[in-house]
Amino acid sequence: MSTVTAAKRLIPLLDRVLVEKIVPPTRTAGGILLPETTAKLNSGTVIEVGAGLKNKEGKLIPLDVKKGDTVLLPDYGGSHIKLEGREYVLYRHDDLLGILEE
Repeated sequence: MSTVTAAKRLIPLLDRVLVEKIVPPTRTAGGILLPETTAKLNSGTVIEVGAGLKNKEGKLIPLDVKKGDTVLLPDYGGSHIKLEGREYVLYRHDDLLGILEE
């Protein structure tokens, strides 16, 4: 008998954005410990976005971020979610501080 495991996928509703935080490396490839920098940037990668909000006329207003964007995150807030052994944070679109470009 074979067991089928379904991969879970979270699709945010309305103006929610699912983000995976970027964790800076603590060691080099050679095993040297890296000191924590004081200018640590709290950022993450957008995994999924909701459809957006509707205005008074019922017209859909899309979000400013898209899947794959790197965003600047607030120090606090969001809903922490664990799916398939990975940790994500669900934010409201208004809570994101900005988009980081290369």
